Amino acid sequence: MSELTLVSENKCCDGKQLRYRHFSSSTQCEMTFSVFLPSGASEQNQVPVLYWLSGLTCTDENFIQKAGAQKLASQLGIAIVAPDTSPRGDEVPDVKESWDIGKGAGFYVNATQQPWSKHYNMYDYVVDELPRLIKENFPVNHKQAISGHSMGGHGALICAIKNPNNYTSVSAFAPIANPSQCPWGHKAFGLYLGDKKADWTEYDSCELIKQKGMALPMLVDQGDADEFLAEQLNFNNLQQACETAGVSAEIRMQPGYDHSYFFIASYIDEHLAFHHQYLKS
Repeated sequence: MSELTLVSENKCCDGKQLRYRHFSSSTQCEMTFSVFLPSGASEQNQVPVLYWLSGLTCTDENFIQKAGAQKLASQLGIAIVAPDTSPRGDEVPDVKESWDIGKGAGFYVNATQQPWSKHYNMYDYVVDELPRLIKENFPVNHKQAISGHSMGGHGALICAIKNPNNYTSVSAFAPIANPSQCPWGHKAFGLYLGDKKADWTEYDSCELIKQKGMALPMLVDQGDADEFLAEQLNFNNLQQACETAGVSAEIRMQPGYDHSYFFIASYIDEHLAFHHQYLKS
């Protein structure tokens, strides 16, 4: 069991907002994550968990400080776990002149190419290592849901599609829905996974939905004023993939909203309520 080091603790909405560091066997470096425990969570009253995956350039702190999710999460009795978006540290490879690759841009894949493959295994970290660590150290039960924003929306969708038995439901805000067909995905997958594009489909939600469908309830929100909508996010491709595969999902275009946390803060309560109905059933 990985040893946790408490970084910070704050009372929040009658619960606790906690932040920890630990050494990760998946990423071979020290990782940081945040966990919100709602009021009343205890070994006698274990609560379900929502995993939140953040986007490019973010850390675990963006969501916990900007989304305003804790109040309703406390009322609903849901813990929220927010990992970092990539491995960190002096020993971890990076591309310092580029913000959309390297540290802060792990893309929730298991890298196969050097020098990335030693540390950039965020898929294993999110799907296996972190949930195991949470269950060993916090008063949570076996029910999990997953959500995320942008690169993290991509991560939430692929984790849910590939591991339907792990989660009760999945949601996303402005996900990079078809990364094998956008510049961000080409750049990240080319470096992390290599030139063989058949390998990219294992981390592309549109391609995975075409292959596997979607076994879980799914909610996706996208703003029509999002500056990345046309070039990077492929919202229409996600809709088409779901239609082709016969997937019944709630996929909504929200007028006037951009890519920022103002968008997330506006709809996070609806996403929490969406997950709650499945986490508590």
